[in-house]
Amino acid sequence: MATITAFAVPEVAENQDGWGPGAASVPASLQHVPYAPFSKADRVGRASDWTAQAFKSYAGRFDRNAPGATVFNFFHNEDEDSFHLVDTRPPPRPKYGARRFQQRFQRRDRDEGRRDGGRDSGAGADRERQRRERLQQQKRGQWNAYWQDKNAPRIVYNSSVDIRPEWAVLEQIPLTSLSKLSYEVGEAEDITTCGTLEYYDKGYDRVTPKTERALERFENRQFYKVTTSDDPVIRRLTLENEDVDVKTVFATDAILSTLMCAPRSVYSWDIVVHRVGNKLFFDKRDSSFDLLTVNETAQEPTPEEKDSINSVHSLSQEATFINQNFSQQVLQKEGKKYEFKEQNPFASENEEVASVAYRYRKWKLDEETTLVARCELHSVHEVKGQEVLLTVNSLNEFDSKITGVDWRQKIENQRGAVLATELKNNANKLAKWTAQALLAGAEQMKLGYVSRVHPKDHYNHCILTVQGYKPKEFAAQINLNVNNMWGILKTVVDICMKLEEGKYLLVKDPNKPIVRLYSVPTDAFENDYAEEPLPEDEQAPPPPEAEEKREQAEEKEADEML
Repeated sequence: MATITAFAVPEVAENQDGWGPGAASVPASLQHVPYAPFSKADRVGRASDWTAQAFKSYAGRFDRNAPGATVFNFFHNEDEDSFHLVDTRPPPRPKYGARRFQQRFQRRDRDEGRRDGGRDSGAGADRERQRRERLQQQKRGQWNAYWQDKNAPRIVYNSSVDIRPEWAVLEQIPLTSLSKLSYEVGEAEDITTCGTLEYYDKGYDRVTPKTERALERFENRQFYKVTTSDDPVIRRLTLENEDVDVKTVFATDAILSTLMCAPRSVYSWDIVVHRVGNKLFFDKRDSSFDLLTVNETAQEPTPEEKDSINSVHSLSQEATFINQNFSQQVLQKEGKKYEFKEQNPFASENEEVASVAYRYRKWKLDEETTLVARCELHSVHEVKGQEVLLTVNSLNEFDSKITGVDWRQKIENQRGAVLATELKNNANKLAKWTAQALLAGAEQMKLGYVSRVHPKDHYNHCILTVQGYKPKEFAAQINLNVNNMWGILKTVVDICMKLEEGKYLLVKDPNKPIVRLYSVPTDAFENDYAEEPLPEDEQAPPPPEAEEKREQAEEKEADEML
């Protein structure tokens, strides 16, 4: 039988005056515990308070009658009128942009002005206040320039060639990756030389803005810009080089310099690539590479306005016109000439040709690949009894307000600042001229500074000064790495050598730093070369039907005249 434990009922103290135990029934062990008695009719503020000492300063805040219970009472604020279920006020506007910084700078300057005014109100305070105003204006100008540049409309340039939808893209080469390449090539070997050069007139080295000379025009002299495949000397070298084991690349210095300086280019350009057996030809389309660029790499690009004399196309035509005439004006017109091994391959009899010589050179890219290129030289002069070969080019100023530097005021005393500005605005053009001088093996390159007589007159120009540089030293000055130039060319050649036989096109994207390789039909761009009529001896004879119709038309016209 289970045993049931007895249950002892505890003693329950009844409090007649309120809740909780009475004062008489509290055990001795709990006498030190604070407790606040309260009446059943009181409103309960807090159930307990373990930090009663910290709330002595709030005595009387809870307006209740219970003695000693003020810290436990609930303080009720009459805030029903200010309570809204839905907030109808507009959300606060975020403080951003120039206004926030402007207000902050104004408060700071105002506070600093008070401190400065209280401390010193003399000349020192004025200088400090003026300094703060200059800093504030400078920061405002920087912020405004940032927003203007961010909100400025972007100029979209046109492609140098119309891309057909049926052309397939084979490769995309980012220009940023080309700037990291490096490749070393040995010395060049001369194959043959053609043409005749006139000697340079050293008097132009002493020209200054005070003794400027008007730019003359040489409209009778012919300038030839023949592509690689149409060069008779290169055709002859192609037939001589029939070694199957050796891959040969043929090009001109203008095409090679465009590839070597591709990371600096902004405008669009294109190169036609022919893969024939173990040979590779880099060609240009008709009229491409014939015009020079102006302000291509400037921070503020030149807008494409058709009717403006400062548009992209107008400035290119003007720069090409100046460069050709300048290269002939700085020569000695009457005197001895420097003749090379062969005659000019493009000149005909009784034709006045510009002073240009062609140097056909060969480089060994690797054990299996050889590069053959036609390079140009423009003049020659004597230095200590030795003949020094030159390349002659000219920079042109069209408006000093756009370029940022007035040549007439600073070119004599601050020539370095003028050159630095041109390096910023025409980095690609100067790099290409330097690369062409290095490829041609010229000992010196002459740069002329030609300006408009008036900023709004693009027909009349004057020569301000001429400066000479050594190509290797000038390349280091403009940060042109020769090994990087050859690395870019070697990469492009390796890509094209892997292609099948056919016709391809390299195109620089007009608005992105990307070069794309397209596969084009074999008859592409043929219409560009068929605009001029062929000679009569090369024309095909007309069909008999056309000859009969022509005779009938002539007889009818004769009858009407009678």
